[in-house]
Amino acid sequence: MRVTDFVLPGAFRADGSRPTGGDERHNAHAVQAETSPHGERCAPGAGGGTGGDVSLVGGSERGYGPRFDAPVAPGGYLWWYIDALSDDGRHGITLIAQVGSCFSPYYAWARRRGDSDPLDHNSLNVALYGEVKRWSMTERGRSALRRDASWLEIGPSALHWDGTSLTIRIDEVTMPLPTRLRGTVRVYPRAVVGQPYRLDNAGHHYWAAIAPCARVEVKLDRPSLHWSGSGYLDSNWGDAPLESAFQRWEWSRAAMKDGGTTVLYDVTQRDGARPLLGLRFDPTGGVEPFEVPPHVKLPTTAWLLTRGTRVDPQRTARVTKTLENTPFYTRSVLATHVLGEPVTAMHESVCLDRFSTRWVQTLLPFRIPRALS
Repeated sequence: MRVTDFVLPGAFRADGSRPTGGDERHNAHAVQAETSPHGERCAPGAGGGTGGDVSLVGGSERGYGPRFDAPVAPGGYLWWYIDALSDDGRHGITLIAQVGSCFSPYYAWARRRGDSDPLDHNSLNVALYGEVKRWSMTERGRSALRRDASWLEIGPSALHWDGTSLTIRIDEVTMPLPTRLRGTVRVYPRAVVGQPYRLDNAGHHYWAAIAPCARVEVKLDRPSLHWSGSGYLDSNWGDAPLESAFQRWEWSRAAMKDGGTTVLYDVTQRDGARPLLGLRFDPTGGVEPFEVPPHVKLPTTAWLLTRGTRVDPQRTARVTKTLENTPFYTRSVLATHVLGEPVTAMHESVCLDRFSTRWVQTLLPFRIPRALS
């Protein structure tokens, strides 16, 4: 494999200033694509980059944690994702704080009109699973967005990084039945990582695991719900819409017996190429690439959305729970095998072709209202 320099959009110098002119190219490194034993293309960066001298790239600063002041390119997006499953298996949660909400119908309509301002399309998506189910995602405009390096405020909800833990204060309204969703979620990383990896061959879309191994505490007042469990925190960003680069997107993360985490990315680009990314993070933050296993199909959803995952040879994967079931997106819990271990995995499948259709765009506002102010 050959290591080469590549341009990382939105990088900052160590003093926090943004480079201009000739400084737009930085000494960041990623491993170029290579052919896997299954005849597919491994994602650039799948071997793990050194990161060079880049202090901040997108939504994560390596070794520091999330950076909420990262620039977002016109037409682009930036999000921070948290998920957790309770120790007793009764509850789950996902949260996605989005600047330039990439699945917003309002943002898609604005881009078609020639308005590509990502800062006018922001949301905190909160989903509760298990014995207590709730879902909320209200889009808010520029006037509701406030942020600096360690603070992100979207309307009445906010995220704060204190250098060691992330606190999410939730004050939202659920859909489709309006009820209050209010409380606090705290993420305690076992180690902070943040190395960026390129997800597409063209270099427009990036991902970084910030806290691949974490503990999460959920303390909600409405509904009344308190639990803790294992969790995960990452960030994605890009300078173009997801649907411009990808046909499909499959991702999963699984907790390992030693307290580490494996992450699998399997994307299908517009040109049909399928970059693959398989990483194992140990509890101290060390990371190693691994050979991405073969693909297997999972049951089609009620919306006839196909889904699949990567599983060890001669092993099977099974959907134990379907958490989200929409026309273009599904989130599931899997019983599967990775690196010789039986594991429980959080898994998502996204069909960007389906997302772009007129009928899906028409349905989305019923789940994603936009606040007037």
